[in-house]
Amino acid sequence: MEKTIRGRAFVYGANIDTDQIYPGRYLDLTDPEDVGKHAMEGADPNFVKEFRPGDIIVAATNFGCGSSREHAVVTLKAAGVGCILADSFGRIFYRNAINLGIPLLVCPNISAMVKRGDVLAVNIETGEVVNETTGATAKAQPLSDYIMNILASGGIKPLIKSKYGQA
Repeated sequence: MEKTIRGRAFVYGANIDTDQIYPGRYLDLTDPEDVGKHAMEGADPNFVKEFRPGDIIVAATNFGCGSSREHAVVTLKAAGVGCILADSFGRIFYRNAINLGIPLLVCPNISAMVKRGDVLAVNIETGEVVNETTGATAKAQPLSDYIMNILASGGIKPLIKSKYGQA
């Protein structure tokens, strides 16, 4: 896994819940390509039209609050989200994202220093965030070696399979 992720920022406010990330009316879809077409639809109907794989979601507090369903993370992974930075995350969403291989970092006040379309460089190992558009910098909480290992494996299931083999 690349340690530095560079992409355009898509910025959202506080309390973006899992139903805004992936509306419940699409829960019957199972193909990741179909699921990815509805990423962030409840918060930003233009997200999938403007987003490019590798771009970065930035949010205020409590991003991913709400349901414990993994669908919200699956849709973001299918859309190709490079990483997610937020002032804070919903606890279950945070762990679901790590388990499915999406890097996300807690970065206090990040939502105040980034505007939509700014280009960010995020070092997920050190937590260094550079807004290449404005020159501003921030420090996110670095990820543990354990989480970095999960991400490098592509998620918790691939890590377990590589460590213990097929069941």
